[in-house]
Amino acid sequence: MAADTSKPFFPAAPHTSLLPSHGNPNRLSPEASYWRNFRSSELVTGSNYPVTHLTFSPAHAKPTLAAVYFSTVQLFTGDPLTPRPKISASRDFAYSPSFRSDGALLAAGDIKGVVRVFRVDKPTSGPLRTLSAHTAGAHVVRYPVAGGDKIHLLTAGDDALLAYWDVPSETPVFTVSAAHRDYIRAGAPSPVDHNLFVTGSYDNSVKLWDARTGKAPSLSFSHGASVESVLFLPSGGLLATAGGNMVKIWDVIGGGRLVHSVESHVKTVMSLALGRMGTTGETRLLSAGSDGYVKSFDYGQLKITHSMRYPKQLLSVACSPCGTVLVAGSSKGDVFVRRRKKAVIEEEEQGGEAVSGVLDWTSSNPKKQVLKPSYYRYFRRGQNEKPKQGDFVIAKPKKVKIAEHDKLLRKFRHNDALVSALAMNNPRSVVAVMEELVARRKLVRCIGNLDVDQLGFLLVFLHRNATLPRYARLLLGVANKVLEMRAEDIRSDGKLRGYIRNLKRMVAEEIQIQHTLQGIQGMISPMLALASK
Repeated sequence: MAADTSKPFFPAAPHTSLLPSHGNPNRLSPEASYWRNFRSSELVTGSNYPVTHLTFSPAHAKPTLAAVYFSTVQLFTGDPLTPRPKISASRDFAYSPSFRSDGALLAAGDIKGVVRVFRVDKPTSGPLRTLSAHTAGAHVVRYPVAGGDKIHLLTAGDDALLAYWDVPSETPVFTVSAAHRDYIRAGAPSPVDHNLFVTGSYDNSVKLWDARTGKAPSLSFSHGASVESVLFLPSGGLLATAGGNMVKIWDVIGGGRLVHSVESHVKTVMSLALGRMGTTGETRLLSAGSDGYVKSFDYGQLKITHSMRYPKQLLSVACSPCGTVLVAGSSKGDVFVRRRKKAVIEEEEQGGEAVSGVLDWTSSNPKKQVLKPSYYRYFRRGQNEKPKQGDFVIAKPKKVKIAEHDKLLRKFRHNDALVSALAMNNPRSVVAVMEELVARRKLVRCIGNLDVDQLGFLLVFLHRNATLPRYARLLLGVANKVLEMRAEDIRSDGKLRGYIRNLKRMVAEEIQIQHTLQGIQGMISPMLALASK
């Protein structure tokens, strides 16, 4: 059929004003641009011992940093950071420096369990107070940050002892001799109440304590791995915990409800910190891992917004209260510094003053912005126009719908992805998800994290599909792994034992069928050989 030439098509050569510009558009997000405006450098510590802890003073006008390596607490101050006289906190390894809320005092523990308090303005004058209650390393030393409390101090250590001190009298207000069942390596005070604090241990548990009630925890829940770091978010109602390669957000007010879980690191997450963005004033959760990455997490939108790569394994991270200095400590004694460029800060300040002046002297009706080929809206214009009679309409391709388990895999929510695929009851989808989890080395962990109901769904699926030739090799291996890992759960639940009996009966029937087929093959093979001759 010939085309109708009376109705012209669009011209072959478009007008030059419609062509896009040849410049390279900036594809970076605003947050990526913010973190890339930090200039990298390195502080000289003169040591090869790991930098286990980093912390900034909350009260000084200029950034004041305390870094711990071996038996020394090294202070840095100013912009850029310059070293001050060292504090000899111990003859052995020192841990966990903590500034008082006014920045005048600094406390630190050591490997023998002794906690010493020093003056920041006179670091070489020796300790003001010495607190002795622990029999093993005091890895957690924390001053309260809320309410202006200057006389109390929280300590905890490898002896599982928790102590709440009255610092001026060098006596504990109360102690808990078995606060956890393993080493206590993490602790944090509440930013809204000086009586509340939280501890994390290698027994996987996280406990919330109230200094007014004493020896019993107010709340307890399990992180699922050895806890390396805990941190309250600014509101005081949310708590971040780090352990394994996971960072989890918990609702403390809601009774320890899990809000979100992130597995963005490949290796163990060693430290958490809060970073303030100077452009917007928003706060980000920073996590440092032994994989050499620092991740920026937006806990409002529950997503990773930026990643920063370092050349060595990281053990600690901290950000200055003003948000202009970011530091990370490595396992080889390096302190990596990222400092925001002064030109960018001055430009933002001048831009803010100019904007405020314009708003004071101009009308509230801004001039309409002219669309340019470098703008996104330029290419979206005319999308709502309806075709007229005689127009040649190009059909828009249909959007491919992504399955729920694929969305969960993209978010690294592996356990939820497996459960979602099992609920669909589609063998191809379930096997595809399992193969992807095997490639990510997460299938065994997902099997171990399934609850009883979810484990029942998995056993029903295995009963129905494990003997299909197309999936038998993978699914029989999964069945063996389930029996190996979840034997105790199966013995204690009658429903699960019934699923296992069905699976056993199905496998026995399949074996009998295979034996029968082998016998038939043995009878047919000589006949086929004679027929071929």
